[in-house]
Amino acid sequence: MVAKNSIDLEKDPRSIIGSRAFDAPRELVFSAFTDPKHLAQWWGPNGFTLTTHSHDFRPGGIWRFVMHGPDGRDYQNRVTYDEIVPPERIAYRHGGGDDVEPVQFNTTIIFESLGSKTRVIWHGTFPSADERARVIREYGADQGLVETMVRLAEHVAAMASQ
Repeated sequence: MVAKNSIDLEKDPRSIIGSRAFDAPRELVFSAFTDPKHLAQWWGPNGFTLTTHSHDFRPGGIWRFVMHGPDGRDYQNRVTYDEIVPPERIAYRHGGGDDVEPVQFNTTIIFESLGSKTRVIWHGTFPSADERARVIREYGADQGLVETMVRLAEHVAAMASQ
């Protein structure tokens, strides 16, 4: 299977929908989302690094982290998990509060089993089409998701070879 990223900005003007097929079983791909040690290896666009301050991976749990940009800027983030259904789905809210980046959205990540392979679909929904446009313009969120999916694919391949 040829890995291919797909970004859909047409289906819903408030959403960024990304998908990619991975050459790894669903349980393995899902596990890359559950541990800060894994997340630090792939979360974020090219050139970014990640520091997790706390990670409570359960419904109602919060993940506090900083994305360190290649330009030296730090981006404070907070994710609140709403739903976790291993290995099928993760739903969370991003943002909220004065101490994080001024970006709020809801995301559902679906892990579809394709036998020994997995398709991951990220569906991020913003409060408005204008807010989605701002996040794409100011943060490059659409391209950032593509780069994040590539980094995830590389990390999952490394996990699968161990």
